[in-house]
Amino acid sequence: MWNFDWPKAYPETNAKGILKLNPEDFQVDEIPLMIPAGEGEHIYLHIKKREVNTHWVARLLSEKFNVKENDVSYAGQKDRYAVTTQWFSIYAPKIDITLEARPFPEEDIEILTQTRHTKKLRRGDLVGNRFNIVLRDIKSAAAESVEDRSIETLKTAIENNLEAIKKNGVPNYFGLQRFGRGGGNMDQALAMLTGQRREKNRQKKSMYLSAARSYIFNQVVGARIEKGLWGHSLAGDVDVAVNDTNTAQNATAPMWGRGRLTSKEETLQLEKDISGPHHELCEGMEHAGLNQERRDIVSNIENIQWQWLDNNDLNISFALASGHYATSVLQEFISVTEPDRFEDKLEGKPFVYHGSETNDASSKEENK
Repeated sequence: MWNFDWPKAYPETNAKGILKLNPEDFQVDEIPLMIPAGEGEHIYLHIKKREVNTHWVARLLSEKFNVKENDVSYAGQKDRYAVTTQWFSIYAPKIDITLEARPFPEEDIEILTQTRHTKKLRRGDLVGNRFNIVLRDIKSAAAESVEDRSIETLKTAIENNLEAIKKNGVPNYFGLQRFGRGGGNMDQALAMLTGQRREKNRQKKSMYLSAARSYIFNQVVGARIEKGLWGHSLAGDVDVAVNDTNTAQNATAPMWGRGRLTSKEETLQLEKDISGPHHELCEGMEHAGLNQERRDIVSNIENIQWQWLDNNDLNISFALASGHYATSVLQEFISVTEPDRFEDKLEGKPFVYHGSETNDASSKEENK
């Protein structure tokens, strides 16, 4: 029922590799939106974690400071099977505790900085994230076929795509994790938005709304690429910065909600054609109180660099704005797989990976 195989902007390289063979192969550093003032009711902790998910760190901090889980907040979720740094805030106006560098002996969690600030850290309160990724054992995915390539030819194809990405960015798709295992979040979203089920859990409701909204956006972006419009503007494109037609680099697609589409002419028709078959989702999102918004079609990559290592491994680093996904970069030049994971510490059940991403809030409406 759901299509998650969205088209790529650049030529297929037929390269495959291993992602996150080791946690150190996927490093993420949060770029903060603000510098803590050094005083205030909120304790701010800059934390480095390895093989720990963000929810679990927040839970441990709530127990350590003896506060409610809602009093611990962060700007965005970071990958578990990785080495990441990010800020947490704890509402603690009457608590005066200084944590040691490693307050949780059972976990690989390090306190880099402890300070205070006057405001709570909220979802989306970050500029973006810096990624440093190592892809292992890169080889041709078309082995033993007439399309098989030598490693040098494969490297050339990869580097050609990386040069194009450096210049023109990548499709700003939402990552697969947003849609749940096997598209489960989309199934739940459709049931909720058509009245087949009532979701009382606020966090789950937000997650399902976000999945539905993201799906329509990805469908529109994919349709534009299929029509050969990557790198080209379309009559009626909207640049949210000026609310008018503009270049392809600044074009946007809808984040569905109440209100009219602000696109015009050919763009408006395309967006209607794509959203039409999903009218139940769209009408449900309008009734759920989401407002019509726009999101950039192009994700621009900052400071992208790459270097070939021994054994045909590739080290690549870059920075992305908040709400943009590393998987959108990787999928444009390589197909990746990961080692099996065994147990999700927060849920206590088997963990299956469905795409690597650093998840930051993309819409304040969805998180009210």
